Amino acid sequence: MIENIRLSLQGIISHKIRSFLTMLGIIIGIAAIIAIVSTIQGTNEQIKNNLIGAGNNTVNIKLMQGEAEADFTWSKVPSNIRVISDDYKQRILDMKEVSSCTLYRTRTNIENLYYLNKRIDSSYIYGIDEDYFETMGYDIAEGVGFRDSMFNDFSKVAIIDNTIERGIFEGEDPIGKKIDINNEPFTVIGVAVKRSGFEPVINDVDDYYTYNQRSSGLIFIPTSCWPICFNYDEPQNCVVRAVDTNSMTTAGKKAADILNENIQKTETAGETEGVSNSIEYKSESLLEQAKALQDLSSSTNKMLIWIAGISLLVGGIGVMNIMLVSVTERTREIGLKKALGARKKRILAQFLTEAAVLTTMGGIVGVLTGIGLSKVIANIAQVPVSISTPAIVVSVGFSMVVGIVFGLIPSIKAANLNPIDALRYE
Repeated sequence: MIENIRLSLQGIISHKIRSFLTMLGIIIGIAAIIAIVSTIQGTNEQIKNNLIGAGNNTVNIKLMQGEAEADFTWSKVPSNIRVISDDYKQRILDMKEVSSCTLYRTRTNIENLYYLNKRIDSSYIYGIDEDYFETMGYDIAEGVGFRDSMFNDFSKVAIIDNTIERGIFEGEDPIGKKIDINNEPFTVIGVAVKRSGFEPVINDVDDYYTYNQRSSGLIFIPTSCWPICFNYDEPQNCVVRAVDTNSMTTAGKKAADILNENIQKTETAGETEGVSNSIEYKSESLLEQAKALQDLSSSTNKMLIWIAGISLLVGGIGVMNIMLVSVTERTREIGLKKALGARKKRILAQFLTEAAVLTTMGGIVGVLTGIGLSKVIANIAQVPVSISTPAIVVSVGFSMVVGIVFGLIPSIKAANLNPIDALRYE
């Protein structure tokens, strides 16, 4: 085998231009496939990160009424919808897929929300428990966070995000200032920021709406103070942090099943309150949304891979053609080897090895070209790429297979030459 490889390399080097032109089809095909696969993987990772949040691994489980989030701002909470107790939260924490869990209440676009005489528009109010900031990945950038005592003694304190700080306080130190929530004064004690600082990559207006960028400010108050401003028995939503990204869907569905056990499924509840019994907790299937977008992207790009594969077929035909020429040129050499006792399988192995070496070298050059092409595409088109090691290994292996398959007919022709006729060939 080593001798066959050495002879193959000698033959390739002695006909450099011819060998390169023969490899060109393989190089182009492999380079195109590597570039396409790298772009697909990079795009899929971007989609996944945009929806999930760069390793945040949090799943929001909301109380839904049909396809819309249940809103009890102007309506009475149905009697069968109960507040989530600590026992249910502990059951969720005991799940192997969950690393942390938090319960919260929320309101948006509060009419009576002011700082001094300035109304705070387009803001979200969150009533949170002691685990919210850790689960959601927030840090306190200024001031202090909520102490345990603040949840127990109904302290009217608030933490804002940097959007509120910039938009409402306009460079003024917010710590110690008071904001009015439904005519109740809350003292600002801190400013919270997202730990990761992750923002989805927005390439066009479709991406903007797909990933639902939100610029509204956030105000956090202890969940124990929620009854001071809003309904006392208002049910909570839930956020769980999964142990890893792949566990997100399972963690969300299992947590939703546990929370739905807390809803009394009675016919009378829905009829007497005028509210449908379709109210239930549902998890946001971000992983499934990501997979759907990835499948849409991949299905389009797979067609490009098949088109690029055509150039491999053309390259394979070129290998067959040049190997037939090589057999013709070396007919006397083949006859001499057979006259000296070389068997058919020896001749067959020599020419198959030469074809395989030729295409493997083309595959390696194609891989390097494909990696370089991927970098160029990333810089010009501003799209992410992710070089796939399995794709590189498969590409090189496939190029070797192309050499063996398309080199088989010329090799068989060489092996079957009659030694007397071969020696007489001129």
